[in-house]
Amino acid sequence: MTEQHLDVAKLQRRLAEFAAARNWQPFHTPKNLVAALSVEASELVEIFQWLTPEESANVMEDPETAHRVTDEVADVLAYLLQLCEVLGVDPLAALNAKIDRNEHRFPAP
Repeated sequence: MTEQHLDVAKLQRRLAEFAAARNWQPFHTPKNLVAALSVEASELVEIFQWLTPEESANVMEDPETAHRVTDEVADVLAYLLQLCEVLGVDPLAALNAKIDRNEHRFPAP
């Protein structure tokens, strides 16, 4: 599957198929998915925790650290997409609506 052919719905289907093949659906409750999302987000935070602002801006220059960051971003996104699927939330529509609200709340100078 090439990047240009990926979309949210396809990724959600792949995640659902992966979980179904392992009979993990009973564990994919909103509560468990939110907890897993929090853990994965914390693992991403851990990478940056003690870096200076300059070091954090250049984190992707080190191949090993870049790989860790990429993996944790993928884990966060996977759990977020699974949560959205379980709750019936369209993540792109939710983000678009949030940007609209923020544009009204925080107008550009």
